[in-house]
Amino acid sequence: MALLEVNNVTKRFGGLTAVNDVSLSIEELSISAIIGPNGAGKTTFFNLLTGIYRPDTGTISFGGRSLIGLRPDQVNGAGMSRTFQNIRLFPGMTVLENVMVGMHSRLTVSLARTLTRLGGFTQQERRVREKASDLLRFVGLGGKGDEVSRNLPYGDQRRIELARALASDPKLILLDEPTAGMNPNETVEAMTLFRRVRDELSVTVVLIEHDMRVVMGISERISVLDYGQKIAEGTPAEIRANPRVVEAYLGRQAAGLVGESEGAGS
Repeated sequence: MALLEVNNVTKRFGGLTAVNDVSLSIEELSISAIIGPNGAGKTTFFNLLTGIYRPDTGTISFGGRSLIGLRPDQVNGAGMSRTFQNIRLFPGMTVLENVMVGMHSRLTVSLARTLTRLGGFTQQERRVREKASDLLRFVGLGGKGDEVSRNLPYGDQRRIELARALASDPKLILLDEPTAGMNPNETVEAMTLFRRVRDELSVTVVLIEHDMRVVMGISERISVLDYGQKIAEGTPAEIRANPRVVEAYLGRQAAGLVGESEGAGS
């Protein structure tokens, strides 16, 4: 079943068309990737999905509900969360506190009762802390909850962002260049973690990514944007073999068209 349906979405900024008549369907419990050169409109597309921008034309439906006109917090409450290309943690807060922030859309105790610490506040706070701790263990940061987030290595900060995005119990998570800046070992670990998000937490995953090893290694379906338009869509094998994609973005080496076995025999 399609969890997310995007039909003919366009977004213009003055004379620039950043996203041009893009349609996309994301199946529930899939792992999909959106790729393309810098400036192709990928992050703008994510911003349209999450309510940061409103499309000029087109429709966006999530779980059968239109997202057009919803604020980012309302989109999050509907079950879609995201990470950002540049890390956006609260650097002076602890790791645990950063993850707890991600649960704001699921809290039920009113502001008045929170300020007075009455009416279930203590019980809710305990549940929130326990869930945040569980998520930190899930992403491999168990025992680091009391550390200040700015003091953790870059790869661990990416893991905090993922845990925070998962804290709202999303049905779909958007990952904007989640392995950018990671070393090779961190990248391999991240790929395993993204699969676990889908397999163990039943969360649909869509990622923007430039590392073709990541894209080809975990994606079941890939969409390619170029100058705001979708120029191709298909399985990793289909994308590797698409001449238009190779010309626009991948190149023979990045696309893996010259495989290891070919290289070894040449």
